[in-house]
Amino acid sequence: MVKNVIGGQNQRNEERMDDFEKKVTITDAMEMEEMDIEQANNNSSKTLQLLRTFLDIQQRRAQAYAKLKRGFSEYMISGGELAYQQLCSEITSEFNDCSKQVLEIESLFLNPDFCRVDLAQLLRAVQTQEKQKLHLTATIQLLKKAGRPSERLVSHENCKFREPKKHECVHVQEITEAAGTEEAEADAEYDNALKEAIRGVQDAVTAINEHLEEVRYEIAALEAE
Repeated sequence: MVKNVIGGQNQRNEERMDDFEKKVTITDAMEMEEMDIEQANNNSSKTLQLLRTFLDIQQRRAQAYAKLKRGFSEYMISGGELAYQQLCSEITSEFNDCSKQVLEIESLFLNPDFCRVDLAQLLRAVQTQEKQKLHLTATIQLLKKAGRPSERLVSHENCKFREPKKHECVHVQEITEAAGTEEAEADAEYDNALKEAIRGVQDAVTAINEHLEEVRYEIAALEAE
């Protein structure tokens, strides 16, 4: 009789332990799920913040380009070489800083905590196009500074001066058909180089805008979660 009572108590105790373990297991699973959801929300929030920071950096780049364009226009009118060189130095520093920050964001997206290779690749694509755009912008400005070969101002530094206000100009040459053809070819080469650089900048801008639109779509999706 005593054994039966003890046996019954042991069975009830085991059942209680089983119930307790089941409850603990369910509770642990729910807590793990809540932690996963919280972690996912945190990552989404951080991703959203990084993408907004990236768009801010792109805005800085746009402002730098506008400043460079204004400065170059002023240079072409005034010929202030020193001011233009200082501006180029400032713009170069600004672009370098922007690129550095974008690379940092790209590195974070590759981190296992984020594991957003797609976004890292998107930022890398923008960086590539920005580099091309800057290179071609510099090419355009150099070409415009030089001018078309047939329209370039002649320097008389190497000319001989026999009397004040009179000199033997080394640039005076007999006008021949061959010389005219050579000048026309030089002008055509210049025009083609300028058009190609301008077209390259336009293509880069189009590609950048398409990538930025993808970033905005991603931001909208994260905000909707």
